[in-house]
Amino acid sequence: MKNLCALVLFAGFMLTAAAQKNGTSFSSTVSTSFLDYQRTLPRPAEALARKEDTLQKQFEAKKLAWPAKYIYIRSFKYDSKMEVWVKSDLKEPFQLFKTYKVCALAGSLGPKRIGGDFQVPEGFYYINEFNPKSTYYLSLGINYPNASDRILSDSLDPGGDIYIHGSCVTVGCIPITDNQIDELYILAAHAKDAGQDFIPVHIFPVRYNVKRSMDYLNNLAKDDPELKQFAIKLEDAFDYFEKYHQLPVVMVNEKGNYIIDGIVRKPIVDEKEKKPVHQFVAHRIRNIVGLNDAVYQWPQFPGGGQAFLDYLQQLGKEMVAYLPGSMRKAYVQVEFVIDTDGIPVNFKVVKGVDDEFDDELITHLEKMPNWQPAMLNDKPAAKKMKQSIEIAAQSPAPLP
Repeated sequence: MKNLCALVLFAGFMLTAAAQKNGTSFSSTVSTSFLDYQRTLPRPAEALARKEDTLQKQFEAKKLAWPAKYIYIRSFKYDSKMEVWVKSDLKEPFQLFKTYKVCALAGSLGPKRIGGDFQVPEGFYYINEFNPKSTYYLSLGINYPNASDRILSDSLDPGGDIYIHGSCVTVGCIPITDNQIDELYILAAHAKDAGQDFIPVHIFPVRYNVKRSMDYLNNLAKDDPELKQFAIKLEDAFDYFEKYHQLPVVMVNEKGNYIIDGIVRKPIVDEKEKKPVHQFVAHRIRNIVGLNDAVYQWPQFPGGGQAFLDYLQQLGKEMVAYLPGSMRKAYVQVEFVIDTDGIPVNFKVVKGVDDEFDDELITHLEKMPNWQPAMLNDKPAAKKMKQSIEIAAQSPAPLP
């Protein structure tokens, strides 16, 4: 699948360098371990001294092996919760260690798409920075924008600098208390020291197994098919983990959409925008002899020219639902004959969209009311008409 690029969710790779801001870095060529390096830094050293023994006892109480070699973090925006899952062997399922309360939330549900919007991202990330000198005590950076965000977010300013941090304040990050970031920082440091270079962080809009949360999300997304489809992709990953307590394989296609563990769902189609099923029918055709190019009086639509414009405007609105795919506007041209009895017949689409649309357009046009026929030599005469129609939810183009 050459058009898919994998997002790394967990890895058993050799320890590599992690980008560090504020002048701190760690290289695999340095003889000291990552954890020992953290002990040389003031804040991490203090956190380790205060919390390491306590964490070990908490693990023992839950019959978990200390320290965890692999951790997985998942956060739920609406529910304001962050879970920390752990395990000691790659093949074994994750076990829940602790759930933290997220102190504050900026923005609303939905992904981050531009810098400065105060929006917390949603999607699949990993920790790419340990910041021991954070403005908010300690922090763990996540790799926003990821492969999906770089396609779907603002190309010039997608935003960045997204962290899990202490101090309980936020402008688009995930804040927990200083006491909690102490623990999370230590757990992450131990996992990285054991070789987990890509610690996964999944950020969901809601807990998908909580009715109140799902009701809120469904209400928010009911008129937003794009948000609904995005939330469903995240739900696929949530469901996979709930079932197996293992991480799904997450990929990104060329459009920036997440592909979850081979799960294929049909695209969400808003019922209001669903294209009606087309059925071809026989149309009203007459054998007319003696069409007149020049007449004394042209055919008249009931109510006159403005009534015809109003009719075309309404027809253009109705036909939007029959446009193919994501098409929302088109210009078409039709020919038809107003026969001597005023009945419009022999409709033909001269410039159309596709066979199904053109056929449906003729079906609608054949419901047009009868006209007053053209006159020539004081007698009704058959007259061919040509008409351009704008298919759009707005006023049609003027008559040619």
